[in-house]
Amino acid sequence: MFNKKKQPPLKSLIAGGTQLVGDMSFSEGLRVECLVTGNLSAQESSPSILVIAESAVVDGEVRADHIIINGVVNGAVHAKMLLELQPKARIRGDVFYGALEMHEGALIDGRLTPLLPEEKHALKLAANNA
Repeated sequence: MFNKKKQPPLKSLIAGGTQLVGDMSFSEGLRVECLVTGNLSAQESSPSILVIAESAVVDGEVRADHIIINGVVNGAVHAKMLLELQPKARIRGDVFYGALEMHEGALIDGRLTPLLPEEKHALKLAANNA
């Protein structure tokens, strides 16, 4: 109806009660509900989504096309297309984004830097009939 692209599926889950130490690369979709000490990066080969749940803490950098945060990230955030910050999101680090949606209550302790058009994937807005 609004020409929105279908989101990639969340194919992987790192559930609560788990502790991940080290960098991790993923394809398509990943949901994190635990403590991660290391960087989380989506592979460039396909569209990606990363969900950081309310119970999650990531001590490291995160990179994906679409990132949804409702937990804590202590490190830089790189969202090429869209960054969604839910009410309990806490970021301590610089944020780079294509588009930003921030709910009341979300906090950022760092610089916000919008990506230039050549640095992000093309976003097609629902209101744009082109």
